[in-house]
Amino acid sequence: QVQLVESGGGLVQSGGSLRLSCAASGSIFRIDTMSWYRQAPGKQRELVASIFRGGTTDYADSVKGRFTISRDNAKNMVYLQMNSLNPEDTAVYYCNLGIIQAREFTYLDAWGRGTLVTVSS
Repeated sequence: QVQLVESGGGLVQSGGSLRLSCAASGSIFRIDTMSWYRQAPGKQRELVASIFRGGTTDYADSVKGRFTISRDNAKNMVYLQMNSLNPEDTAVYYCNLGIIQAREFTYLDAWGRGTLVTVSS
């Protein structure tokens, strides 16, 4: 069993900042890629940012220079620092982790339940 809990969403004014966190717990041997996705009302879920186990990062063009993804392997956590937010960033944000589970060493594509970010103009 693996659980993902996201936190840090909320309401912020345009130009403001938020920091999202995602904590994984349970039967975890190792976490490979950690990502944040978002889904705005009426739109498809899209990849926002990814961080690979070695620390390499990748960002959607729409957030480059404004968002920063980071990870703490010891704590099984991933973060998303979001700066210079604008109304187009309003969405439910989901963390997605590629987990190698302990004992059976099977791969799990794990998703959190999402945290809502609302940016007012």
